Amino acid sequence: MTPPTLGVVAREWGRIGCLGFGGPPAHIAMLRRLCVEREGWIDDEEFQDAIAATGLLPGPSSTQMAIFSAWRLQGIRGALVGGLAFIVPGLILIIALAALFLGSPPRWIAGAGAGAGSVVAAVAVHAAAGLLPASLRRVRGAARIRWALYVAAGTAAAALVGTWVVVVLLACGAAEVVFALGTRARIAAHAWPTVVAAAGATGGVLALCWTALKVGALSYGGGFVIIPLMQEDAVDRYGWMTAPEFLNAVALGQVTPGPVVHTVAVVGYAAHGVGGALLAAAVAFAPSFCFVIFGGRQLDALRHDARVRAFLDGAGPAAIGAIGGSAIPLALALDERWQVALLAAGTVALLVLRAGVVQTLLAAGAAGTVAVLAGAPLP
Repeated sequence: MTPPTLGVVAREWGRIGCLGFGGPPAHIAMLRRLCVEREGWIDDEEFQDAIAATGLLPGPSSTQMAIFSAWRLQGIRGALVGGLAFIVPGLILIIALAALFLGSPPRWIAGAGAGAGSVVAAVAVHAAAGLLPASLRRVRGAARIRWALYVAAGTAAAALVGTWVVVVLLACGAAEVVFALGTRARIAAHAWPTVVAAAGATGGVLALCWTALKVGALSYGGGFVIIPLMQEDAVDRYGWMTAPEFLNAVALGQVTPGPVVHTVAVVGYAAHGVGGALLAAAVAFAPSFCFVIFGGRQLDALRHDARVRAFLDGAGPAAIGAIGGSAIPLALALDERWQVALLAAGTVALLVLRAGVVQTLLAAGAAGTVAVLAGAPLP
């Protein structure tokens, strides 16, 4: 096997970054077709092991797989080139869209944003529903009671306490370590509330960095679990965005290619313009690069560490609960009756008719444009 040059890595990973609509499953499938099936750069067993190992890490799993695959082929330089090529196309697009939707857009564009934002809560429920069965199959007997409690804790945290969901995820992981491995495995999670409060109280750029860090380094489950981590900070605590603007940000993260974590760039743009968007993205994605570059050789050992597995057995169900629970504040952020009607239609489309997420969001955006041009009020 002849490894690809850095130029080839930049081209192929950039292509996935441009065409990777559909979230982590689509990204990983595209990486597998390229690296395993088409070029034979990585054998199938190693690729599957890497998926399992990166799935144990906090942060965006498909981004970590893109970085790991490039690191496996061209070392640190490959990780940097491949990771950036995967991330940057969608980042440029979402910053451009943020400038359009968060400025003073024409009425029809504002309607499209309000329409797409209307169904974001349904997308969150759809995401959680897709993750629950596989998670439940991994537990047996009395462990299912703890699993249900972790899901409930994550749901309640996302619905009620917003930014503190990080502490709940960590606490659930720590609790499962204690249950599974005994008191010798206790970990000091009690310090986390102090750390969170200290970082969040500072405000300004540091507050934006902390919000982005929670997205990139402390979110187990990826995808929609980042929403409660951002919503309270962006809307309620610091007032960087209005609730409708935040719904637009989430919708933009879903319909643009590349990782959903790009949503944090919209929050950064609302807080501090283009510089804030770039800073938020850099802080959110930096942990993924560090995990792979400095720990890539230990990823396989990570899979077999009983403490890590136990921690994820607690934090994982809580993360799924948080994804579902995020639908509650997202739905409550809707201001107009026509948006509620679109939410109901989107729920039916996703959960009953099995429509795709991107198609549903685009259809809702089109419906929002039509509604607003017909005289419906903007939120």
